[in-house]
Order: sequence, then C-alpha cells, then structure tokens
Amino acid sequence: MDERDSGAPKDDPRAHRHSDKASEPDTGTGGHDGRGETEEERADRRWQELLQEIRVAQTGVQILLGFLLTVVFTPLFHDLEQTDKTIYLVTTVLGSLATGALIGPVSFHRLVSGRRVKPQAVVWASRLTFTGLLLLLATLMSALFLILRVATHDPYVPWLVSGVLAWYLICWFALPLWVRFRYADRS
Repeated sequence: MDERDSGAPKDDPRAHRHSDKASEPDTGTGGHDGRGETEEERADRRWQELLQEIRVAQTGVQILLGFLLTVVFTPLFHDLEQTDKTIYLVTTVLGSLATGALIGPVSFHRLVSGRRVKPQAVVWASRLTFTGLLLLLATLMSALFLILRVATHDPYVPWLVSGVLAWYLICWFALPLWVRFRYADRS
C-alpha cells in the first residue's frame, strides 16, 4: 500500500489550499492530491469514505458472528464430531477478531476526536479495517468449510471452499489492485 492510499501525510501540514502548488498536477511525490484539499480536508473526506466502507463490512460480520454465537445452543451441535467443533471454535474466534477490528475505527475516532490527529487516525483506522477484512475473509472461509463439511461429508468440500476463496481474492483484492495499477496516474 503506498502513501497515497494509506492516508499517510506526505506534505508539510502548514501547506494551504491556495498556495502556488494548488494548480499543479499530482505527481505522487508532494502533498497535493489533485483536489485542492488541505491535509485536514483530505483527512475528513477519507474518514467519511472509510466510515461508508466499514458500515458494509460491519453489518456482515456482526450478522455472521451473531449466527455463530447461537449455533452452540442448538441440539445438533452436541452431536458434531470433535473436528467440527474445533472448526466451529476457530470460526467463532475469527469472527470475534474480525468484529473487533471492524468496530475498532469507531472507538479509535471517538478517543482521538478533537485532538488534531485525524490524518494519523485515518491511517490507523484504515489499517484496522484492512485487518478486519482479512479476518472476515478467514471467518467466511472457515464457516463455509464447516457448513459444507457437516452438510455433505464429501471429500470435494476443501476444493469447493478453495474455489470460493479464489473468487473472494479476485473480487476483494486482485481486481482492485489490477485497476489501481492499470489506471492509476503514472505522471
């Protein structure tokens, strides 16, 4: 992840929107991002964008975790093989970790709000969000593996889960990275 995407400030925080550099194109080496924003305005915009992204992921992980937390109280849970119970425990812990990472930016913002560290808060919240997405991916794969294993007991389950994992990796990472490298400003 480069500095432009991490939210890390690259320019002098005293730079102003109306400076002589405000009309220059973004070269990726200075603080100007092509929008004419101050560092604070950029942090505000990036924070709002991050919150929108987190809302989608938070909802999914919270529903999944809620489901996982109820499974242990069903009568069929006690009939599971020990291997399936272990997979369930791993899945539940992964879901809890993902939930913590995806809710973390909200707490982070609340604790640092008004301290004039929003650019740095955006960087750390972005890192937490990315970590949460990785943990959500692991949770989804583990849950899918458990469900298909219990439902079918077929030897093709790991291959099917691997195919779904490949699809997620393409949708979540490969395609966005391809677009980033293909269409990013190279000047």
